[in-house]
Amino acid sequence: MVRKHRDRKSKGTKVFALAGAVRNTGLVEVPIGTHLGELIYDIGGGIINDKQFKAAQIGGPSGGCIPKQNLNVPLDYETLADLGAIMGSGGLIVMDENTCMVDVARFFIEFVQEESCGKCVPCRTGTRRMLEILERICAGQGEMEDIDRLEELGNFIKTASLCGLGQTAPNPILSTIRHFRKEYEQHIIDKYCEAGVCAGLVRAPCLSACPCGVDVPGFVSMVGDQRYAEALKLHRERNPFASVCARVCFHTCEDKCRRAQLDSPVSIRAVKRFMVDQEVMVQIPEVLENDENAKRKIAIVGAGPAGLSCAYFLARLGYKPVVLESEPRPGGMLVQAIPAYRLPREELAREIRMIESLGVTIETGQMLGRDYTLESLKDDGYELIYLAIGAPLGVDLNIKGSDADGVTEAMSFLRQYNIRGSVPVGKKVVVVGGGNAAIDAARTAMRLGAEEVTVIYRRTREQMPAYAEEIEEALDEGVKLCTLLNPEEFVVKHGKVTGVLCHHMKLGEFDRSGRRRPQDDAEETAEVIEADQVIIAIGQALNKDTTVGNLEVEFNDSGWVKADPRSGATSVPWLLAGGDVATGPSSVAQAIGAGECAAIEIDIRLTGEDHSFWRGYKDQGATFDPDAEPLAYAREKLPTIPLARRRHNFSEVEQPWSEAAALRQARRCLRCDYGKQPTASNE
Repeated sequence: MVRKHRDRKSKGTKVFALAGAVRNTGLVEVPIGTHLGELIYDIGGGIINDKQFKAAQIGGPSGGCIPKQNLNVPLDYETLADLGAIMGSGGLIVMDENTCMVDVARFFIEFVQEESCGKCVPCRTGTRRMLEILERICAGQGEMEDIDRLEELGNFIKTASLCGLGQTAPNPILSTIRHFRKEYEQHIIDKYCEAGVCAGLVRAPCLSACPCGVDVPGFVSMVGDQRYAEALKLHRERNPFASVCARVCFHTCEDKCRRAQLDSPVSIRAVKRFMVDQEVMVQIPEVLENDENAKRKIAIVGAGPAGLSCAYFLARLGYKPVVLESEPRPGGMLVQAIPAYRLPREELAREIRMIESLGVTIETGQMLGRDYTLESLKDDGYELIYLAIGAPLGVDLNIKGSDADGVTEAMSFLRQYNIRGSVPVGKKVVVVGGGNAAIDAARTAMRLGAEEVTVIYRRTREQMPAYAEEIEEALDEGVKLCTLLNPEEFVVKHGKVTGVLCHHMKLGEFDRSGRRRPQDDAEETAEVIEADQVIIAIGQALNKDTTVGNLEVEFNDSGWVKADPRSGATSVPWLLAGGDVATGPSSVAQAIGAGECAAIEIDIRLTGEDHSFWRGYKDQGATFDPDAEPLAYAREKLPTIPLARRRHNFSEVEQPWSEAAALRQARRCLRCDYGKQPTASNE
């Protein structure tokens, strides 16, 4: 049911032609003032294939784009005008995460340019110039000044055109620049199309989706040719943690796989798992020996995926970096937070030993703020320092009873067990949160003897940020999931927690993330969930005082170190930062990609040139017949050990495929990259 809206100048109803990536398409008539989110989700049924909503083009070809942070916008003439859009013909095209907004702007201005009557120069010639600029950007030949040119041209065309077509023609471009400027900058600076759409920038969508820039179709096709050692070597050109990512990567490459348009994506992560399991002795990648580089002093603070990846790529250029780690074992969150049933410790240790064999020194038990500071490292002669300590602290839930015995925090809980081998566990455990740390804590508690584990989350299961497959595994193992519940206080008796008092929630308006905001459901009464242990997993944080001390480092509005995502540069000339310390909690692959970027920036600063030889494109010569029909094999999952065998042990749950299964899956690849050479700088 559509809610009532406050009085506005716009009255009556409006017919919209709902189209695009939405389940229910067609003509719909709604009261003017209906919120965009209601139209898309309540009437339209939401996004096809449960993809993320990205934007809506409203008003026809001359309309504007409205991003997900404005899903609560009321659809009336005045409000849409404020956002750079128009009601227009009532056309409403819904776009998901696989849409490139630069390409959308190009498409609509091309249509408008063809429709121009040619009577006035601003519309006839101006739209042609805008189209030429956008085509140049989509082809990877744009320059930063093009964005200013588009804005200047667009504003001029709006004011100088004779009719409504010309006066509204620039709307798609101006609105996409306004709301999606980052995508324009990525196309121009990075030669990168995040959506994997622009042919001039994309060799294959899966490759574009990988934060590490791994040649996904290359190693997958090599596995299909049974060239396993070559496939692994190709993977490690851009990502040293092949075995780690074969187990814990969120496989964004699969989300963009074009095979999904036929049936379902290629099981890329599982192909990788088979590939790494064929390695007998760890391969040593190509290293450029350089005596001058070896003499330079570079310190890396934090032996997590970002720090170790930075060290790996620096070592391949002949440097001998020193990595300082506070814990007894290197690996950062890989060893401290991810349980062994997902990531066996020997797999991680093997790849860390490979990095050390390149000349990297890892010193453990060295805590920033206790044993040294960033300034003391600089005083000791280190020319450049890369800060990659992650986001090591958990966030407390500041409600009544949070200081009771039995209330702990997920990062501390996981770290204590993974590092020390033991941690207190209750019989009835409640985990508060919906992210990966919450699910890892819940599954760990089950294995350590908890009789009942309940995860409570204030939103719905569909909105949980945890990896969907991990949630499914947790439920299979007996973890209970209670959604739309929010803790109000912890019930405490004699100083010890005995339960969690929870309010029922319901979903209200959309927030800036594009999700419905949870709010109290007054019609439901509160309930108490019994617990003798509560594990809080609602976020991670950074201790600024310990991290930077008296050093004047600039932080962003979210409390993380402000660093250039392309280089890791911070406000301090000799300090770089990357990974979770700069972005907040993110994926392993993103941390690895950040580490590589920092290594390249360090090399440029020390030598004046970019020597990242591993980024050069090499034709892999894999067998492929472009005229053959796609093989009709179905997507397959990795086998898992039986549920009965998972109780009270941390044996790896996922098991590798047989060779036959791996070859079938690898040969499902459509080879979108066939015959193409990259233009993007990150390939």
